[in-house]
Amino acid sequence: MTVTRRTLLHGAIVAGAVTAAAPAAVGREPQVERWAIHEIRLDGPAQGNPFDDVQVAAIFICGDRQVRVPGFYDGDGVYRIRFSPGDLGRWTWRTASNVDALDGRAGAVRCVPAGPDNHGPVRVTRDGYHFAYADGTPFRQIGTTSYSWALQSDAKCAQTLETLRTAPFNKIRMCVFPNVPSVATDPFVRTGPGLRDWDPTRFDPAFFRRFEDRIRRLGELGIEADIILFQPYDEKRGYSDMGRADDERYLRYMAARFGAFRNVWWAMANEYDAVKSKSVADWDHLFGVLQAVDPHDRLRSIHQLNVYYDHRKPWITHASVQNGAAVLDDGRVELHRAFALKPVIFDEVCYEGNSTKRWGNLTGEEMVERFWWGAVGGAYVGHSETTQAERNADFSWLGQGGTLSGTSPPRLAFLARILGEAPRPGIDPIQAWWNYHLGGKPFEQYLRYFGSARPTEWPVVLPGRGAEALCRYRADIIDTWAMTVTPVPGVFTMARRNDYDVHDPARPTIALPGRPYMLVRLMRV
Repeated sequence: MTVTRRTLLHGAIVAGAVTAAAPAAVGREPQVERWAIHEIRLDGPAQGNPFDDVQVAAIFICGDRQVRVPGFYDGDGVYRIRFSPGDLGRWTWRTASNVDALDGRAGAVRCVPAGPDNHGPVRVTRDGYHFAYADGTPFRQIGTTSYSWALQSDAKCAQTLETLRTAPFNKIRMCVFPNVPSVATDPFVRTGPGLRDWDPTRFDPAFFRRFEDRIRRLGELGIEADIILFQPYDEKRGYSDMGRADDERYLRYMAARFGAFRNVWWAMANEYDAVKSKSVADWDHLFGVLQAVDPHDRLRSIHQLNVYYDHRKPWITHASVQNGAAVLDDGRVELHRAFALKPVIFDEVCYEGNSTKRWGNLTGEEMVERFWWGAVGGAYVGHSETTQAERNADFSWLGQGGTLSGTSPPRLAFLARILGEAPRPGIDPIQAWWNYHLGGKPFEQYLRYFGSARPTEWPVVLPGRGAEALCRYRADIIDTWAMTVTPVPGVFTMARRNDYDVHDPARPTIALPGRPYMLVRLMRV
């Protein structure tokens, strides 16, 4: 089969920029799509240290809604304020600054309806366990990780983006600070030749302009940018070992510069517990800072090595988990969801590839199996690939991006298709504590996945105690590896089996082909 990815996101991520002046006449006011970006450009002082010496923000008002949006210094005496309106209508704005040249500037912008492919930022659904875009369109996460792809050469970045154009992934995890050999390595102004000779009080705007170009290009492909703010792999440079004041300045800059992009997610850290210079209290504090400076309220998570962070804390929107074993059956998946009480993404479950490391040598079958167990358990899973001729993960998709050679991506595209046919808001575990091994939505759709087992039949027994359980279903046998859907002839008419279950006494089982990676889907008729 030919693998294609989702419809490209044609709605502009950044709708345009204006230079602040006196309020314009209503007829000449700029317009911005809902959830796109209205950018204000201001000219101000370049002397001293503008990152510390100058504060600037704009107060946006629409009706009784008021949003304070911080600005940032972009070098060469240029300051920018970026706002992504969530409400339609006329927004007026006025700047506030400790510098006269930036203070009291005013204007207005009219927020108009979003285009057909602009669904807004991703949010957690009301049920608390799934994701949807702001307009209600379901977001069924099929993620990947490529830590330093955005820090590679322009040619290598273009190659990665071309790969993503036809890949099934709608989210990518990516580092700000380099963790493998990279072209862009200096987010801060250099003060000398040594790796630690840099000034944490001065950002290099060119580095961040380049990074935001990658965020924008991902948005044009409809891909969420899950930005990893800190990580433990840069000990030689020490970017993740800054003091509290420097960390806070960095988070303020990141939120002001990137927070208005609707495809941005915040990952506070990768393997946070391996960053030895920070305690859990430090991470809690940094989440508080990030919340306070991000008026767009983007999704927030943190990822662990050995010690789980408490994902129930109010600043966490969803659990980001590293655990390859937890996605080897749906029961363990469901337990993670039950404890987090939030959406769970197993962002790292080991990787497909030929690495000598035990975390980087899954077969394609093993990679895909983890996605399916995660889905049936009511969670989401992340991919990456460590295939490389020298068996060095630093130079693979995981480290630097480029191209994919594994066998899992086409099967993950097939998974995305099946997930897209599931009821809203997403697949939930059904009676997980009683070992039914079912996911879906009760009395509407059921999924029974068998993983590497090779059954030749499945007893069609569903949980249900009331009259509402006496439904009729048609069935499909889905080969998740061969990517085929085979309808089972006829209809299954449920009748009472005992106090807890229903079945069809005329058709008690479904015959299966005795191959691995099979799934049965029942859909109500």
